[in-house]
Amino acid sequence: MTVVTALRTDGYSPILVTGGAGFIGANFVLDWCASQDVPVVTLDKLTYAGNLHNLAGLQGDKRHSFVHGDIGDVELVRPLLSKVRPRAIVNFAAESHVDRSILGPEDFITTNIVGTFRLLETVREYWTILAPREKETFRFLHVSTDEVYGSLTSDANPFDEGSPYSPNSPYSASKAASDHLVRAWHHTYGLPVVITNCSNNYGPYQFPEKLIPLMIHHALSGKPLPVYGDGLQVRDWLYVSDHCSAIRAVLRDGQVGHTYAIGGDSEKSNLDVVHAICDALDEERPSGKGSYRRQVTFVPDRPGHDRRYAINAAKIRQTLGWHPRESFESGLRKTVRWYLDNSAWTDNVVAGSYRDWLGQNYSAR
Repeated sequence: MTVVTALRTDGYSPILVTGGAGFIGANFVLDWCASQDVPVVTLDKLTYAGNLHNLAGLQGDKRHSFVHGDIGDVELVRPLLSKVRPRAIVNFAAESHVDRSILGPEDFITTNIVGTFRLLETVREYWTILAPREKETFRFLHVSTDEVYGSLTSDANPFDEGSPYSPNSPYSASKAASDHLVRAWHHTYGLPVVITNCSNNYGPYQFPEKLIPLMIHHALSGKPLPVYGDGLQVRDWLYVSDHCSAIRAVLRDGQVGHTYAIGGDSEKSNLDVVHAICDALDEERPSGKGSYRRQVTFVPDRPGHDRRYAINAAKIRQTLGWHPRESFESGLRKTVRWYLDNSAWTDNVVAGSYRDWLGQNYSAR
């Protein structure tokens, strides 16, 4: 375990962010430190997608501490909570890639279900002995996904907080289970929880197995751009900094026991996203061999591929005043520019184990 012990609190109780070295978690921690005086402690297991380089900008910042560890490690988390005494926990820690869950579901069950259960029990133990005022203001914010709701037809209304759960992949099923556990720990034990379900995130520091960074990396490397099936699967795209601001709003003003759906109002087909990436790269980094669209390659669809996700974010807009600042077009431009300017980051994370996984996943398609 690595701990930065010189945590400056200035009288503020810190927050604890689990999974804070991953894509969304790291963006949240960076945005938090850029906009808040409240100190933050990051707990991360540093699996393949957790990367301390994501938090390099906070090196030397005494408002931030990092702890290397697993949310399911009770013997680590229990003393950490006693030492840090966080006023809130934001739980990003999860295995999160559908394709990986199809090839190896056990890790998803272990982290997303068993890990969440153990974290909830340890947090409940900590929360129970807090002083009355601390107990009243404490929050456990659980970050989840719209994939727990299953698949929409092209003419169906978007998901909202009342949509029934109908997960279709090992990943989404494990996240649905974790949501149910969090909700049960509130209704049974009174633990003050809030749940958020977001649409597809994109932006800086996203591991290049997900669609947008994968396509950017493959395009620049001259590799095929693999598109599943007909490429017409639809997702709602949310720029990661908009997601982070939504989580801050929920943490600040969200009602205990409530769920908040967070979306970017940007439904796009996968093929449209890939074409938009190619067009942006054609402008920003021309290949000299013609449009990057020539590299698009259709591959057999993955098993159980959900056709459409969409989010109705009316509740968080109306009750908390949040709205996304970025359109898909502006967010994608920023994302492409970031990956072009940070090629060393991508080179560092595209290691042997990742290349092995890419081969395993796409060679059979």
